[in-house]
This record gives sequence, C-alpha cells and structure tokens, in this order.
Amino acid sequence: MRTLSTVPTPALVLDRGIAARNMARMRDHLAGVAPGVLFRPHLKTAKSIAVANMLFEGARHPITVSTLKEAELFGAAGFADILYAVGLSPQKIAPVQALREQGINLTVVTDNVAMAAAICAAAPGGELPTLIELDVDGHRAGVGFGDGAALIAIAAALGPNFVGVMTHAGGSYALSHPHELAHFADQEAARAATAARLLEQAGHACRIVSIGSTPTGNAVRNLDGITEFRAGVFMFGDLVMHGVGVCPLEDIALSVLTTVIGTYPERGLVIVDAGWMALSRDRGTSGQAVDQGYGLVCSLDGQVLGDLIVLQANQEHGVIGVRPGTNATVPDLKVGDRLRILPNHACATAAQHGCYEVVAGSPDIIDSWERFSGW
Repeated sequence: MRTLSTVPTPALVLDRGIAARNMARMRDHLAGVAPGVLFRPHLKTAKSIAVANMLFEGARHPITVSTLKEAELFGAAGFADILYAVGLSPQKIAPVQALREQGINLTVVTDNVAMAAAICAAAPGGELPTLIELDVDGHRAGVGFGDGAALIAIAAALGPNFVGVMTHAGGSYALSHPHELAHFADQEAARAATAARLLEQAGHACRIVSIGSTPTGNAVRNLDGITEFRAGVFMFGDLVMHGVGVCPLEDIALSVLTTVIGTYPERGLVIVDAGWMALSRDRGTSGQAVDQGYGLVCSLDGQVLGDLIVLQANQEHGVIGVRPGTNATVPDLKVGDRLRILPNHACATAAQHGCYEVVAGSPDIIDSWERFSGW
C-alpha cells in the first residue's frame, strides 16, 4: 500500500473523513435554517469529479463554478445545472452557448448594461439565463443593492435573459467574531432580497436570489427571500477560515506533504521541498490576529507542531521556523523526515497540484483523485 511515508513530495493530501464531516456540517446547518432554499455548492476549490461525487453521494445536484473549463468538465460528468459565477466577457458568450447546446443549463452573471446588451443581442429569445451581480458589502464587483435605477437598466437590457440576482459576501473574510459573522450573513440575505424586490416592483420577475460564502453559510440565521445558497471552501477549510473563526484546525482537510532537505539548528531553521510552487504565495492570514506565514507545520500524522510555520517560500524551497514573537523551539528534525503543511488558502494551494492523495485519518493512502485546471 502507498503511504505518506513513501509517496513523492511535495504532494497534496486530502483527509476524506475530515472533508465528509465539513460537508455534513454545512448541509445540516443550511437545512436547519431554511430547508426550502437550494444549496448550490461552489466547486472552484475542489476541481474534481471525485470530490463532487463524495459531496453529493454520487447524485448530480446544481453546482457553482468559476471557470468555463469547470463548467465543461463537470457538465460532461453529468452536472446539468451550473452557475458560472464570474462576470461574463464578450468573447465568452460563444463558448457558453456551445455548452448550453450540449445540454448544460448554464447560467451566467453580469453587472453592467454593456454586457447585458451583448447577451441580449446574442440571445434575443432568452436563451442565455443571466443573473445581475450585486454589491452588498463593497468587497468586489456588482451593482449597489439599493441602486434601483442601475438594476432596472441592466434587467431591461438583458430582456428575457434576466432571471435574478446573485451576490458574494466576500467582506465576511475580514471578520472573526461569531456575532459579527451572523449579522453580516443576515445583512447579505436582506440586501439581496431588497434588490430582488426593487426589480419585481419594476416588472422584472426575479426567479433566482442567490447568495453565499463559507463564513456566512456557517453563520446565517435568516434566509427570507433567498432561493439558493452557495459556498465552496467549507469542504476543505484552511487557515484563513480558521482565522475568521469558522474552522478549527482539526477541521482542515487539506495539507501539503513535504520532506526535510536541510536543517540549520544554529539559525533555528529547517528547509523542506515545498516552496510556493507547492504552497502558493497566498498570505491571507497576514492581516489576521495570528499570522501563519505560508502555512502551519504538522507532523506526518497531522498533529500541529506548536508555533512552527513556513516563514519563507521560494520556488521549490520552504523555510520553516518558529513564529516570530513566541518562545517555541524548532523540534529535532532530520533530513528525510516528512511533514505536512496546512494551507492559508485551500483554493490557491490546491491549484498547484494535479491530484489529491486521499487518506482517512492515517498515513495510508487509500486513493488518488484527479484535479483539473485551466480556464
């Protein structure tokens, strides 16, 4: 049997039991809050048919994606109801239409009149269902949730292609207190519902009101007026989610397996063969209460090694040492020893790898699951 002691490093490790627990927790919470609201998980982190099969227990439920490559490959695997949750650009209209002609019910997103008009010109009969992206927190793209004039103008430009609104409360990633998260989650839902009412009052039927994120998914208490909820990284967890307060360290299902290639006790440093090509350059915890460097170091069996973090990441070298400001010491590690690194951002770290080495609470590898990439 292949084990984490022998597989080539660096490698991406997925603990199936932890991921299953995370999946069940989110499903159960949302079902308890609003059993009639559709859960449309985001598979941009997973990028894997095997992970989707695990999430849905082999069924083919509605999903969210962030690239047309994901839409193509998940569609080919039988997922027929897909939201492409990134603002559409003109050159992507034809590829979207081609996917729809293959039988995939692909819904797209825009937040401006120019793109809405282009969509309507390409699909005058409403063959390209489109959501208007809302800005409910100033985080990224979208139309202001209360800007009725802009919303109505975009819906009018879309014509029969208009089917509803969507938002992503990415601002929740900057929070950390349960009460703040709960308030933010309810605010996201209320503001999306407000936008939907404005459109309905103007005569534009708003069939879909889609919201969501992992932090708000774990905290939301009221989904009145919402038809579907989206979340993605909840399946795996990461150090950013830990810092937000929605994911204890023991619920992080992803790690990067690495091998010690140099020890420098006089400098208090250890070098491993996982640099930013394996971990990514994401420093998402740098603005949080605890800075995890480029990742938190664990033993081969997944036990966190105190305040040991990846201090520096070069292309193929990771420099491990003690988190600044602590009194911890570097353990006695030898060349050839194996470690696991918990990632700052599961999406960015997983994107560096072509497969998951799947374990179930032990170093034994029970399967390898392919990942895909590209746009």
